Amino acid sequence: MTEPEQKPDISLRLLEIFGAMMRCDTTVEAAEQLGISQPAVSNGIRQLESQLGVTLFERLHRRLEPTEEAMLLFEDVRPVFSMLRNFSARARAMRHGTSGRLRIMSTPPLGNTVAPVALARFLKDRRDVSVAYDVRRLEHVIDAVQNGAADIGFGLALERHPSVNIETLARTHMVAVALKEHALAAKNEVAVGDLVEHGFIGLEAESRMGQMLRNAFERDGAPYEPRVEVRYCATAALLASAGVGAAVVDPYSAMQQFSHGLVQRPFQPPCEVAAVMITRKGVPRSRLLHGFIAEMKRAISEAAIVT
Repeated sequence: MTEPEQKPDISLRLLEIFGAMMRCDTTVEAAEQLGISQPAVSNGIRQLESQLGVTLFERLHRRLEPTEEAMLLFEDVRPVFSMLRNFSARARAMRHGTSGRLRIMSTPPLGNTVAPVALARFLKDRRDVSVAYDVRRLEHVIDAVQNGAADIGFGLALERHPSVNIETLARTHMVAVALKEHALAAKNEVAVGDLVEHGFIGLEAESRMGQMLRNAFERDGAPYEPRVEVRYCATAALLASAGVGAAVVDPYSAMQQFSHGLVQRPFQPPCEVAAVMITRKGVPRSRLLHGFIAEMKRAISEAAIVT
């Protein structure tokens, strides 16, 4: 019983040499195109012919002319060369951070203010980049980054976490916001006692901002009794712009309502708020991710929030 004929093991490098010879007139020209020596081209062609058992080129008038078999084989492998060029181009784009997919998730304060500015700049010269962008609650952002569903997350008032990396991008303070017609708008700063006197929009205790606000009231020995209570700072700022009352929110949420007649004042006692970046532990950052982080830092810096 005879053994089945073994299929030739042809390397992509040999096919690359074959393709160059089909496009060039001489082995010298093919060598220059590939960036290798002329003997390497000749040896490659001989090796490929040996593996295939087919003569690919004949020397005529001091030139190598492709045989009919070579012409037929070249048509078959032409798509391979196109795939290799596309593969190389995509790899170069990924290496330079101009191609790929990025998954971004943020809480509302940053996700609805500075992050869109950063994203627009990031995508401007990256036509081959696609982005999944979502705005969720902080616990959802952390979970998504931890399990790999998001490449990066952004949030506020999170100093550390055992399951993800936390990097502070900026430190600000919570501010009091109210319509310019409100009694508190005439003050240079708003204290806990002022809110108690005039009524205010509060934040739920389940949120980090809500906990910080309650702690401020406790430090001043004042009762925490909001007229209206909401979960998000953005909602509190929106209600303040509608004339419901004053609110204490993070400065990024206050940014969203500047065009609605709101004024903001420093809040006493000071409640520091850190804007943070959340990334997965043990996972190196791609050039694409580095590019977006740079734009996010730039956008936060340009926001010039001073409280």
